[in-house]
Amino acid sequence: MAGGDESPEKKPRSSLEIDEYDEENYHPIEQVRLTVPPTDDPTMPALTFRTWTLGLTSCVMLAFVNQFFGYRQNSLYISSVTAQIVTLPLGKFMARVLPEKKFAVAGRSFSFNPGPFNLKEHVLITIFASCGSSGVYAVSIVTIVKAFYHRQLHPVAAWLLAQTTQMLGYGWAGIFRKILVDSPYMWWPDNMVAVSLFRALHEEEARPRGGLSRLQFFLIVFVTSFAYYIIPAYFFPSISAVSVLCLIWKDSIFPQQLGSGLHGMGIGSFAFDWATVSFIGNPISTPAFAIINILIGFVLVMYIMTPLTYFNNVYGARKFPIFSSHTFDYAGQPYNISRVLNEETFNLDLVGYASYSKLYLSVFFAFTYGLGFASLSATITHVALHHGKTIWTLWTKAKSNLKGKMDVHTRLMKTNYEAVPDWWFYSILVVVFGLSLWACEGFNKQLQLPWWGLMLACAMALFFTLPVGIIQATTNQQIGLNIITEMVIGYIYPGRPLANVAFKTYGYISMSQALGFLSDFKIGHYMKIPPKSMFIAQLVGTVVASSVYFSTAWWLLTSVEYICDPANLPDGSPWTCPGDDVFYNASIIWGVIGPLRMFTGQGVYGAMNWWFLAGAIAPVPAYLLGKKYPEKKWVQLINVPLILSATMSMPPARAVNYIMWGVAGLFFNVYVYRLHKRWWARHAYVMAAALNAGLAFLGVLLYFTLQSYDVAGPEWWGLDADDHCPLATCPTVPGVVVKGCPAL
Repeated sequence: MAGGDESPEKKPRSSLEIDEYDEENYHPIEQVRLTVPPTDDPTMPALTFRTWTLGLTSCVMLAFVNQFFGYRQNSLYISSVTAQIVTLPLGKFMARVLPEKKFAVAGRSFSFNPGPFNLKEHVLITIFASCGSSGVYAVSIVTIVKAFYHRQLHPVAAWLLAQTTQMLGYGWAGIFRKILVDSPYMWWPDNMVAVSLFRALHEEEARPRGGLSRLQFFLIVFVTSFAYYIIPAYFFPSISAVSVLCLIWKDSIFPQQLGSGLHGMGIGSFAFDWATVSFIGNPISTPAFAIINILIGFVLVMYIMTPLTYFNNVYGARKFPIFSSHTFDYAGQPYNISRVLNEETFNLDLVGYASYSKLYLSVFFAFTYGLGFASLSATITHVALHHGKTIWTLWTKAKSNLKGKMDVHTRLMKTNYEAVPDWWFYSILVVVFGLSLWACEGFNKQLQLPWWGLMLACAMALFFTLPVGIIQATTNQQIGLNIITEMVIGYIYPGRPLANVAFKTYGYISMSQALGFLSDFKIGHYMKIPPKSMFIAQLVGTVVASSVYFSTAWWLLTSVEYICDPANLPDGSPWTCPGDDVFYNASIIWGVIGPLRMFTGQGVYGAMNWWFLAGAIAPVPAYLLGKKYPEKKWVQLINVPLILSATMSMPPARAVNYIMWGVAGLFFNVYVYRLHKRWWARHAYVMAAALNAGLAFLGVLLYFTLQSYDVAGPEWWGLDADDHCPLATCPTVPGVVVKGCPAL
């Protein structure tokens, strides 16, 4: 939900106050009582012409921009906070200029301008924007089929896949909303930030004497960002990653491995590009404790684990690049997928596999999966240790309170508005499941997933939505099912890459979508949005956003020559698809080869399963340390799952992204926050939104005015969208021959 992108700093466990006293404004959670006003004005219009206009515009623009930039080397993510900030003055402007005359439409009174722009309109606009900014995971399936496997995919099947994987979550949300939304004990901590931001934006603002209003500050930063971005985006792409060691030692492998910010460890690398800085998330809106935990994890993995394993040749690591998301054979060459994949059936060719090679990974990429296993089990242990008692208390109270006393917000909602009928949710579930069956079983079964696979994926999503939702609604932590779903279908139905990714999307993403819908429902609950208006905004926003994401991807995949193929792209072309490259290689690992031939004795990486045990144990010492030294605040902020999952974005993120993100994050959220707190409170989030917005507008303008006509920047050394470390990807053992690398 927009406004909630800035995750709040986790408070000590003892800070959660659950009270039971009886009064008119009763709510059992103290944080909610302090943040959410116990009032409502049911006469305030919500789903107005302004809401539809600004909401749909925001939804379409964010969906287009995020998918457009998602294929680029330095992808850019624009969160709904940007729309939340920008649409406020636009809404007020529309309230000033639109005619107030009323019309009769279908027997009801209608006006383009029903009065002052209000908070409820703003919340619904941001819900639309949130749908546009949240992404469509299934588009990556379309991308790897067309751009990596170079196979045909029926556009209707692809569109249905994008829609149904997003919409199934409505069914799960409808089933569990009485517990996860109506119960006051399911309070969704992250939403407190969203509520606070909405309230701050709608308070009367007086321009400081000699200073700038928030809107003026936003416009200045936006114009500056817009004007500057033409340098790294068009004239001088090389400043998106500058690696000092590579510029000094141009003919040596080892210094380039150490210094490359894109292909190595990134020592001494930096960037002059906000797209590089914000690649893994906006550093300004990330709490300091989270930045520090992530940087600790990054340092442990990149500067301790990786060199120890690589230079000791663990798993034959020195045959391969020190950092890569690609797959390799036993000889250190790129894995020739055509030798193990039957071209006609698109299944694993066991004879071809037996005569070729097991699958190998760079040591960093291999440990990415190990850390993924560890972070999953560590999250379960961490939640059980730190939040288990609270979760159990809130769950038991939620069950006992279903037909008991209503809190003030539930009472106001039930008194003032009609609830969404259950049959709305169930109807969507039935229709979408039917369309999902059509997508999987129709179109010559191009998606490879049989009907029973779809039913199993839906059963997993349904089973996990409630327990994972309880954890997220009480602790702010979501346990991802991506690894579990990949593993389950990989063992049951191996050798089929599209079946694997489709199962993961239906099983994991539909649950994740359901939790996103429920979180937004809770925002509407707190902000007193009419439930039917909320439902309509989310439903329309989801359908529109999914269609725009799919259409943008299909357009680029069919119009940009050699998209996602860096070897054949012209110099300076940004269309390298780093995220989809990782998704493609994951489909080979889990789908084509399968976990049985990767993570057991039949493969190379069977020992990676021990990471499940290591992750389950890892939070225990930190927990015991916190119990022994409760007065040490820094001990309470140690988050082992966050440390273990710190590098889960690598690849496609690179070392330079983490370095610059960490530097910027620490500067704004430690130095500026402590020494200039008033400036930070007033301008930090506005600045983050303006920087992203400036990049987005200039990037789109560049494409439509120059790059789409093959008008590249001037031919010179700085046009290369790389860090000039060609040897960083070379092997370091004799006998492995790679083009462009010196013989050892």
